[in-house]
Amino acid sequence: MKILRTMIGVLALISFLIFAIYNWKPVEVTLWQNLVMETRLPVLALLAFALGFLPAWTYHLSVKWGLDRRVRALENSLKHTALARHHEPQAPATPVARGVDTPVDKSGTGPGETPDPLSPVDAGGEGEGSK
Repeated sequence: MKILRTMIGVLALISFLIFAIYNWKPVEVTLWQNLVMETRLPVLALLAFALGFLPAWTYHLSVKWGLDRRVRALENSLKHTALARHHEPQAPATPVARGVDTPVDKSGTGPGETPDPLSPVDAGGEGEGSK
């Protein structure tokens, strides 16, 4: 992409130099009633180009600066969120006491829940066919 930008810049410079060589004529520009500026035509063309280019370029730089700030803020937010999740303490597992009745039926569901048809069946020994 840089080579393309360089080629376009070189072509624009060459075309401006050719324009300047063939149009090196003095021009009088009346700024106010009694103030007249005498300059060459290529200088006047260059000033007109600069007056049109500089406002657009400064606007472009300000938008780019604002978007860069926004991207940096979002990246920092994402980094801090990831670090907070990484350093977040894990909840300790609740110990299961053996031999204590809990309100869970044999299908592995809580009271009022329907059993999951894809869950493995308890092959422990308290089933209907284990006696």
